[in-house]
Amino acid sequence: MAKLIYSMSVSADGFIAGPDGDFGWSAPDEELHRFHNERVRALGGHLLGRRLYETMVYWETAHEDPAATDYALEFADIWKALPKIVFSNTLDEVVGNTRLARAGIEEEVAELQERTGKDVAIGGAGLAAEAMRLGLIDDFRLFVNPAVTGGGTPFFPTLPQSFPLQLVETGTFGSKVVYLRYERA
Repeated sequence: MAKLIYSMSVSADGFIAGPDGDFGWSAPDEELHRFHNERVRALGGHLLGRRLYETMVYWETAHEDPAATDYALEFADIWKALPKIVFSNTLDEVVGNTRLARAGIEEEVAELQERTGKDVAIGGAGLAAEAMRLGLIDDFRLFVNPAVTGGGTPFFPTLPQSFPLQLVETGTFGSKVVYLRYERA
């Protein structure tokens, strides 16, 4: 059965962005970027909040960036082909293989999973928090960076109740980023 995956880079103290919104400390090196390329290539779609969409829209035109590496351009091709759904109350339009959400998270996830038969990812702290509150996320993938932000946007929101996780995979990259994959127990 297809899963809903929440995956983001986090600081060692559990934040996806610092107090000022900065996440520059999480830029992947080549090894980690190639790992992300393969991970995203396997997906059937991605749900994004507005802020994450605005960050990721860069990949629609990455081929115009003369500084883009071969592995970044590979990611751009993967990302552009991936069906994406954006949840926003302020955007009127989106670009590429992307559309604005027409239904709730549950319905949009189910439609993507049914249509593609593959796992779907969700990103953006607010959107993922809502999916967690609804009990929709099956798989949590954290890329823990050797940085402390001292606050900011947490990976895990405040929730009405706790839930157990089971560690199913780990890894360490040359950049000292630690990969932790948990499933709901």
